[in-house]
Amino acid sequence: MATSVRAAADGTPPPAPPPPPASRKPTPTPARTTWRSRLYRWDLKATPYAFVAPFFLCFAAFGLFPLIYTGWLSLHRVELGGEAEWRGFDNYTGLWDSDFFWNALANTFTIGVISTVPQLLMALGLAHLLNYKLRGRGFFRVAVLAPYATSIAAATLVFAQLFNSDYGLINTMLGWVGFEPVSWESSRWPAQIAISVIVTWRWTGYNALIYLAAMQAVPQDLYEAASLDGASRWRQFISITIPSIRPTILFTIVVSTIGATQLFGEPMLFGGSLGVSGGSGNQFQTLSLLMYEKGWVTGALGQASAIAWVMLLLLLLIGGLRLVAGRVNRRKSGA
Repeated sequence: MATSVRAAADGTPPPAPPPPPASRKPTPTPARTTWRSRLYRWDLKATPYAFVAPFFLCFAAFGLFPLIYTGWLSLHRVELGGEAEWRGFDNYTGLWDSDFFWNALANTFTIGVISTVPQLLMALGLAHLLNYKLRGRGFFRVAVLAPYATSIAAATLVFAQLFNSDYGLINTMLGWVGFEPVSWESSRWPAQIAISVIVTWRWTGYNALIYLAAMQAVPQDLYEAASLDGASRWRQFISITIPSIRPTILFTIVVSTIGATQLFGEPMLFGGSLGVSGGSGNQFQTLSLLMYEKGWVTGALGQASAIAWVMLLLLLLIGGLRLVAGRVNRRKSGA
């Protein structure tokens, strides 16, 4: 009290009162983890894996295991009903020295080229026509997909009758214009052309719808600006449509090439009783047909497995080329 009176007399403010003692707050005890909270955390973590587990289980059972087992068989000499005998890479070296393998590889390449290139070009043009506002556009879009929905067996049998050397409609029409009948089944190039026609007829509409979906994603402002600049429809197609759907074109090239590498049903049914061997002179035998013949006709499962792995390596090579082409395309687009 005297200090405050003296401070008031001197004109100085009184000192601040001392702060009250700090009160200690009780530390909260951690709540007990109940079984419901643990179950909830496990549910959040495990539910996504439970949803995707069926796919990985099916893939492991029907995809990964057959792949590994086929690779194991390719290193052995295995016959139907017999014991596996270790041979190392003898099956692969045997393929390297086999004329049948190189013939099947060449046939697979030629049939793939003469079926894939016209198919994709026709699909691109067909999609460009369907992209315009036409009457009955929905009907035409469904109609182009009808060949894809048709059974391979039904389509191949119909085309086998059309390309029949004796009474086929194709030879009849060629005779009307003065050409000699063509041996579509026994000659090398006519047989491959006939098989390519079947493949092209069946897959053109499917690829056309893929191209059509990509074309509809192209901004219409680009076409309007090109029209104002006086660009024709062909120039718009070359300068706008093709560059805009280039990734889709690369995708269809890869998928069609993979399908051509695995071509089996069309040449098998086209050749009839000689379909497994690809004709009387193996003139249209593909790698898939050779693999089937080695595995289920001659019973050499080891050689058939080696052919399967060679086809896998070819598909991986095609996929690698697709990645390289995609990176080059992105670099050009960025530049």
